[in-house]
Amino acid sequence: MADNPLNRIEDLDDKQLARLVLDVFHRISMHHGLWFTEVRHQMGLEKAHAALQTVLEKSLPIQLQRLAKILGFQMHGDLPAPLLALGREGLLKLLDGVAANWLANDGVWFQAVEFESGMIDAKRCNDSCWAQFAPLEAWSIRRLLELPEYPGLAGLKQALNFRLYARINSQTFIEEAPNQLVFQMNECRVQSARKRKNLDDYPCKSGGTVEYTYFARTIDPRIRTECIGCPPDQHPQDWYCAWRFRVESE
Repeated sequence: MADNPLNRIEDLDDKQLARLVLDVFHRISMHHGLWFTEVRHQMGLEKAHAALQTVLEKSLPIQLQRLAKILGFQMHGDLPAPLLALGREGLLKLLDGVAANWLANDGVWFQAVEFESGMIDAKRCNDSCWAQFAPLEAWSIRRLLELPEYPGLAGLKQALNFRLYARINSQTFIEEAPNQLVFQMNECRVQSARKRKNLDDYPCKSGGTVEYTYFARTIDPRIRTECIGCPPDQHPQDWYCAWRFRVESE
């Protein structure tokens, strides 16, 4: 590097330029998340969600139209033609791959903290992260499905089927009563991997309690969450964790 100083972007070779492009996409995603985080911190979650709605509606079309011109693909309305060209099976395959990448990224973050600072700090960061991500994912799904203000347990059941986890894990529902819904995670990608390695279950109860409580509350603030069982709790063979949701009376 010292023999060939890089003073300008134009000094990069093609591979270096390609890496820079990927790095810039990463910077954009981080900057986007930092904006949301700071608005939430300064103004509260409700106003942060309102700002995010405005940003998505205005920013995404601008970015897609610019990329379409540079990369030479067509837009069909607000959707890139190459995405539509994948067809139903291709889109589902892509969705599964992206969901698996999301989970892998989550695991890499956990291990980065764990290897540096230990399991306690990693779990603390993990639980705090879920306290932020679960409401965001619930908000995104509410927006996608155009759920009403108080969709109840029917809306929660619908929303749980649109989570990233729903594409990589196996889950079932049991409607115990008109105002009670039980959710079971029958196959968990993380726990199944540990089982194949003859490892104990990962103790995810603290994170799961935050995750499901915040997710359900964002879908409908009347919903209350109860943990039936989650590692390190003992559990039957047919599920790893189970949660009971009920609608609190007005």
